[in-house]
Amino acid sequence: MLTYVIRRLLMAIPTLIFISLIIFLLLDLAPGDPTSQLPLTIPDEVRQQIRESLGLGQPVHIRYWKWLTQMVYYEPAYYLSQATGWFDPPEVARMLSWQTRAPVMDIILERLPQTLRVVGLAYVVGVLIALPIGIISAYRQYSVFDQAGTFVSMIGYSIPPFFSGVLMIVIFSVGMPRDSFWWFPSVYDTTLKVVDWETFWKQVRQMVLPVMVLALQTTAQISRFMRASMLDNLGQDYVRTARAKGLTESVVVMKHVLRNSMIPVVTVIALGVPAIFGGAIITEQIFKVNGIGQFLIISIQASDVPSVQTLTFIFAVLIVLFNLIADVLYGILDPRIRYD
Repeated sequence: MLTYVIRRLLMAIPTLIFISLIIFLLLDLAPGDPTSQLPLTIPDEVRQQIRESLGLGQPVHIRYWKWLTQMVYYEPAYYLSQATGWFDPPEVARMLSWQTRAPVMDIILERLPQTLRVVGLAYVVGVLIALPIGIISAYRQYSVFDQAGTFVSMIGYSIPPFFSGVLMIVIFSVGMPRDSFWWFPSVYDTTLKVVDWETFWKQVRQMVLPVMVLALQTTAQISRFMRASMLDNLGQDYVRTARAKGLTESVVVMKHVLRNSMIPVVTVIALGVPAIFGGAIITEQIFKVNGIGQFLIISIQASDVPSVQTLTFIFAVLIVLFNLIADVLYGILDPRIRYD
């Protein structure tokens, strides 16, 4: 297994380099001007000087190499030096945002806890709800519970986050009186600090709506996969053999059927982690969560190419990483798989 992981990590290097090249070229060719937000009274020669100061006058391959070395060397070296003090890379070599002139990675790390708090909790809640729904729906196929689960899953599949988010706000924020237990704030207060039970309760209440929106899609997808996998295994010969040996139904379902059913579902769960960050981009914009999703939208609107390139590349790294995690978990759950 260790050899397989090392081999996959080495294979990921050229893959990520190729992805970084595609990301850089696509964003470099995309329309947009970093000086478009400046006043119209600024002369054209001054705008050109600003573009030159941002490095836009350099050839494409020079700019790509500079961005790549900043991503894979200077930024990790800077944070490593901050943590250990082993060496001190030059500050000027860091990747700066065109919009704020601050290091892009500093902005991302500042906003990341807000995103992880909402997205991480939403994904955990969605998985914890989806697995029991899928198991019970498969075991009691065509029952009332199965029909209700199918109906809710179809709703979760059909309604995009930008619609379900607004719908949640209309129902639970606009439509409810503020003193009601079912009223929840529609704007996420990122300045709130949890210091006592009152602020903790405020934090929980403001997280309810964005977590519900993101968890709905996760629950819909994973519960359907869980149900289909359970149904496929419930009809196998080893299940009839286990029942014939006198094993209790709970042991047959939860020990034998569930373990084999989790093999394809684990892949869906692992690969769904990067995907939920994509859904968080819209959700953060709706609920004003000051996370990396909102930062990406702001950067796109301001033609802040370094910030957009960095965030897009981070999403690509997450996809490659969780592909590897899914394959490793696949081998752990199924002893028949060998990565020799």
